[in-house]
Amino acid sequence: MVLIRRLSILLALPALVLTSSMLRAAAGTTSPRERLSINDGWHFTHDDPPGLTRNLSYDVRPALEETRRDDGPADAKPQEAARLAAAAKDVLKPWILPTGNAFIRDPKRRHVRPAGDPGSDVAYVQAGFDDSTWKSVDLPHDWAIAGPFIPDGNIGGMGRLPSWGIGWYRRKLDIPAADAGRRIVLEIDGAMSYATVWLNGRLVGGWPYGYTSWQIDLTPHVAFGSVNQLAIRLDNPPASARWYPGGGLYRNVWLTKTQPVHVAQWGTFVTTPQVSPDAATVQLEVTLANTSPTAAAARVTTEIFALGDGGQRTGSAVARLAPAEATIPADDRVVVRGSVVLRDPKLWGPPPAQQPHRYVAITHVALAGQVVDTYETRFGIRGLRFDPEHGVLVNGERIPLRGVNQHHDLGALGAAFNTRAAERQLEILRDMGCNAIRISHNPPAPELLELTDRMGFLVIDESFDVWERKKTPLDHHLFYPDWHEQDMRALVRRDRNHPSVIMWSIGNEVGEQYTDTAGAAVAQVLHDIVREEDPTRPTTTAMNWAKPDMPLPAVVDVIGLNYQGEGIRQDPEFEGTDRIRTPPQYPAFRARFPEKMIFSSETASAASSRGVYLFPVDPKMSAPIRDGRGGDSTIRQVSAYELHAVDFGSSADKVFAALDRHPYVAGEFVWNGFDYLGEPTPYYESRSSYTGIIDLAGFPKDRFYLYQARWRPDLPMAHILPHWTWPERVGQVTPVHVFTSGDEAELFLNGRSLGRKAKGEFEYRLRWDDVVYQPGRLEVVAYRAGREWARATMRTAGEAAALEAIPDRATIRADGRDLAFVTVRVTDQDGVTAPRAAHRITFSVDGPGEIVATDNGDSTDMDSFTSPTRRAFSGLCLVIVRARVGQPGAVTVTARADGLRPATTTISASQD
Repeated sequence: MVLIRRLSILLALPALVLTSSMLRAAAGTTSPRERLSINDGWHFTHDDPPGLTRNLSYDVRPALEETRRDDGPADAKPQEAARLAAAAKDVLKPWILPTGNAFIRDPKRRHVRPAGDPGSDVAYVQAGFDDSTWKSVDLPHDWAIAGPFIPDGNIGGMGRLPSWGIGWYRRKLDIPAADAGRRIVLEIDGAMSYATVWLNGRLVGGWPYGYTSWQIDLTPHVAFGSVNQLAIRLDNPPASARWYPGGGLYRNVWLTKTQPVHVAQWGTFVTTPQVSPDAATVQLEVTLANTSPTAAAARVTTEIFALGDGGQRTGSAVARLAPAEATIPADDRVVVRGSVVLRDPKLWGPPPAQQPHRYVAITHVALAGQVVDTYETRFGIRGLRFDPEHGVLVNGERIPLRGVNQHHDLGALGAAFNTRAAERQLEILRDMGCNAIRISHNPPAPELLELTDRMGFLVIDESFDVWERKKTPLDHHLFYPDWHEQDMRALVRRDRNHPSVIMWSIGNEVGEQYTDTAGAAVAQVLHDIVREEDPTRPTTTAMNWAKPDMPLPAVVDVIGLNYQGEGIRQDPEFEGTDRIRTPPQYPAFRARFPEKMIFSSETASAASSRGVYLFPVDPKMSAPIRDGRGGDSTIRQVSAYELHAVDFGSSADKVFAALDRHPYVAGEFVWNGFDYLGEPTPYYESRSSYTGIIDLAGFPKDRFYLYQARWRPDLPMAHILPHWTWPERVGQVTPVHVFTSGDEAELFLNGRSLGRKAKGEFEYRLRWDDVVYQPGRLEVVAYRAGREWARATMRTAGEAAALEAIPDRATIRADGRDLAFVTVRVTDQDGVTAPRAAHRITFSVDGPGEIVATDNGDSTDMDSFTSPTRRAFSGLCLVIVRARVGQPGAVTVTARADGLRPATTTISASQD
């Protein structure tokens, strides 16, 4: 049994001042530590300068085979890395590697920067270069999301968008003379990928992994009192991912200013060895760095305040840490430790039974009696236990993992992170009953974890999709040997103070599952790194092949299984396949590891197209997708009866039964929450996946209600499928299924009872498979324990007559970043959704706003996301709108379609 109790404090202490002149300089500024967003004012272009002869590549890469395929099975066996004939001598790798030195534990393994500044003669890094013809962009920016889609070629896995290639970003930095003596740091939350940074023509450094957050010290190259020229080159390879990676500076970028003595990057760590409703012991470690040539003495104090529901500080301090003092040698680091007992703590926990209470720690740093820095940090207090019998316990309460996997793109917005878009996704998932997120399969945007902290989701934070063995020719395996330690430590050090993070996943379906003790040795290195950075949380890795008697599962603290719990490819038609074929594995893993908690890190991978129902309907509870059996390759759609899955997957019903038969399993993370760009199994000619419970536009599929019925058992609900508008099926058998949190239900067609049915053991839907279609009204009355529980109706729609526009919020901020998501519904004259409507809708905006993107959730739709027109898909369409910066007022959105009454809605843009 693993016992873990945590308090989360994300604490960055300010710089400490060394000399009286530095003290005077600090006193003349508002705060000795400043963190400034530099997301605006960038210029961008594709490709290197014409005629460039200098090699600006990070390293040599294998040549791509022209015949390589992009549509292989998602669970195909990873391959050994290609062996290169010789390393290139003129690449930038030796200059980039030192950027990660702070995350290499052994000083002898750290890298020394060579002399010189490769690329300093390239026009794009020069201050005098005229970039006025480049595109003006604000960050976060995804250079590929506007398209156009590439309909032909073997590129469906990466989403059919032009994410690969070279891109350059340039921005001016006006750094005043008063900053002389301060440390100037560039912080990049995510750059896709192989980033290289120049300042004033000098090569500063970079980072290859596109998902890691990292920083670089600009100070030696800054011209204080002048305008400085920043240039960033990205080199995003083709064939480098199994899904859409995006391209560009797709997360936030910051400029941070400190004094030479400062808290190291992500240099705080808080643990709570004792947590109860009465008291919590808070232990704080702070790593202080001194980049000056003189030793310094510092005094650190911290007060803790409660936060209100809106994140505002309330009342007076509820606890104070005793002052800590330390002398920091020149060009060195020290760790300062302290603790305090917080009485009657408000604990952080997942709703609905618990609430995600948080605190803020306000830390003051003083030198020679003068406060030189104040820093605020939000955190939460909660106890965690991982039990092999009962699963995850938060503050003593068993919390079944009702989780989903989430890729990093935000649908029509692409990879460019947007807080409101991510918040909307979490709100929709929470309405379904989801309480946990597995970050798949890479470090997330920092703001996503701020949201999960605030909203009370549990998170599995994952590092890699590959280690040394490749899944695509140019993926992360190419630099894994040089960067795995830096990337792993950076993830844990950045995120270890978030209360929502409960586990570290060191990999997903890695090829080292197949390499016996050699693969286990790779896992052991990562496990040890995690435990050095955070001994309080367990490690896991998602295993779709490794078996209990293999060495790799023994390395990690918690057993995470992808699809193995319910069994993989067990239908007779898969006999003789060379793909993974595994009988159910929960009992075998439990027998081999009775002391370890087991959970399903990926389940289901069921597929469907919202609102598309194909006949005949399979009588089984779970079946693979084939033409005539849940799939139609001519239209590239999968039946929404929610009975079909990819070959290695299972329907939700089958997964539920496997979990219920093995109650010691802690829960599941469904593949996946939202449809995502790329990996469109089984139809790789499409743009986006089919396996989401919710489509790419954020519209729930029928499967949403099957999960809601299970995950919110106390919510009275019933849901009927399919829709009931089938003029061509009059007199034909058209099965009706009902998802309900009740235990039985009676179905009526035009007032006539079609019978009352009860759920049997390991049954999760009610089926009336012999219903003969007649237009009119379907109604279901659900019961629980013999009493009426919920009702639902489905009516036949008439001819499409009108549009209806429904915004997700009535008010947004006029900051250029907040978003309104407006659903447009095609209806008949009585307001009934026309479920098969495919009208082309044109959107317009009046007032201080603009259209950001449109979508409809159709995986086959190749219209640009930036297009103001979009076909409805199964009667629905989406337009995403924002207000212009600093322009409050009424933003009116209008939707028009030929032959239909237009719809208008107004959103208020506020300065607040």
